[in-house]
Amino acid sequence: MPGGRIRVSRQDEFWIWFSQHQGELLEFETDREGLFDEVAARLQSVNPDLTFEFGPKGSKREFVISAGGLKHAFPAVVSLANAAPRFDRWKIVAFRPRRAPLDTIEFRGKRVSPKDVEFSLLDNGTTAGIYLFIPDFRDEDTDLKQIGYLLLDEALGEYDVEARVGLIKMLPSDTQRKGERYPLTELPIRFDELVYRLEGQTGRPS
Repeated sequence: MPGGRIRVSRQDEFWIWFSQHQGELLEFETDREGLFDEVAARLQSVNPDLTFEFGPKGSKREFVISAGGLKHAFPAVVSLANAAPRFDRWKIVAFRPRRAPLDTIEFRGKRVSPKDVEFSLLDNGTTAGIYLFIPDFRDEDTDLKQIGYLLLDEALGEYDVEARVGLIKMLPSDTQRKGERYPLTELPIRFDELVYRLEGQTGRPS
């Protein structure tokens, strides 16, 4: 309308702010805490469940938009990523991607190396399930449980963990169960092989 005020969506507001501060964000190490708090607040004004990660420095730096493992927030991730303008120095990524090599995860003073974690894959004919064997794991230990999910995100990517995995069960490393165990580094290729076969059987797209 002539003379009317143009409304800017919260998504556009976020990307306008991001564009205006991208130089500072590229060098976030100089004020990590302050910038991270600001990015988190800006993201949560778009959707309170959104989280983020910065990738390592390079010709382009990744800005990863995450649903924090909450499947109901997936549409918000996709929508915000699709609304991003083109950046010369940034790559905008929807969902935490697979990482190789897998990183050691530290969370609230606890540290788990992927070299110390094993898995078993479950096949119920329609979905893949995962048993994850973590040193000193206890079911009431929510910090180690969070580390377990972060390791799965590293290995498979956030989208596949939420959309393509059924049962996820975390257990202590000394748990005795039937079935083959493998080092966590082998999870991506073995998972992809199983999902390819399952989705072929059910007619779902890969």
